[in-house]
Amino acid sequence: MPTPFGLLPDGTPTQLFVLQNAAGFRAEITDYGGAVVRLFAPDRTGRLADVVLGCPDAAAYATHGSFFGCLVGRVGNRIAHGRFTLDGRTYDLARNNTPNGVPCHLHGGVRGFDRCVWAAEPFVSAAGPALRLRHRSPAGDEGYPGNLDVTVVYTVTADSALQIDYTAVADAPTPVNLTNHSFFNLAGEGRGTILDHEAVFRASRYTPVDAGLIPTGELAPVAGTPLDFQTPQRIGARLDAPHEQLRLAGGYDHNFVIDRGPAPLALAASVSEPSSGRTLDVLTTEPGIQFYTGNFLAGTIVGKTGAAYPWRSGFCLETQHFPDSPNQPAFPSVILRPGRTLTSTTVYRFGTR
Repeated sequence: MPTPFGLLPDGTPTQLFVLQNAAGFRAEITDYGGAVVRLFAPDRTGRLADVVLGCPDAAAYATHGSFFGCLVGRVGNRIAHGRFTLDGRTYDLARNNTPNGVPCHLHGGVRGFDRCVWAAEPFVSAAGPALRLRHRSPAGDEGYPGNLDVTVVYTVTADSALQIDYTAVADAPTPVNLTNHSFFNLAGEGRGTILDHEAVFRASRYTPVDAGLIPTGELAPVAGTPLDFQTPQRIGARLDAPHEQLRLAGGYDHNFVIDRGPAPLALAASVSEPSSGRTLDVLTTEPGIQFYTGNFLAGTIVGKTGAAYPWRSGFCLETQHFPDSPNQPAFPSVILRPGRTLTSTTVYRFGTR
């Protein structure tokens, strides 16, 4: 049964749902923004710890813009100048982000999917305990065309993974790029930085960005750059390297192009943490994954256990289509048209070594 997760500033009540497998792996998810509030995974000794950053209640989530654990939409990541043209018509969106002084549209706008209370229904699926979340984004919402109906299913599987299945339909052509924005720290929430985590990505290319953190349109090789994670690398090893891309983003905040094989669900990234032995594999049907190293965390947000979240205290692996895709015809399309159904799956699978 769900438990109360507090009131939003306008008095709207929210709830928290718990999904757990037989091994004790547990996800706690709120209907506010569909946020993963807690995610308990065992270390190499079997000790459970919460490995995601988050807030103590819904009111705290509503007061900041860090997107901890939330569902992102309609379009995740950035859209240049908050504008795109579709079928000959130009649409203006909220410009709610200004990296390096350049305005853009970020993560669905001022009131994106992270700021909505979703209709929630817990159930038991063949794969494990699950939570179905539904949301309707009406025509004109944050400037987007058409009514969009989104369903997201979180499932905790027997092999200690959190699986996220997305579906969406629209009654008019509209861009859609859905993702989850969890911040991970495999040592445990509030337990230092992620600099000693080791990461490897199945990605030989990435999408370089300009001063506004908008892709230039190029698919550039990672080889010979600090963005090369084709072999395991400490996350902090090259963060201070004198490279233009790291300077512009203040660290890693880049979309990696997944080297996909024939399987629909591809391994995109693997991360491990040496002290706990925890590992995280990310598998997805998406073509890209955004790697973000908490560049804008500054110790001003106090998390759910009372610990402040300093710089580099969490990392994100957001599975996605590429940023600014509505303005980049060479990128895989994010346009959803009537009569089509968007489907996407991402699995965050935990283990130890």
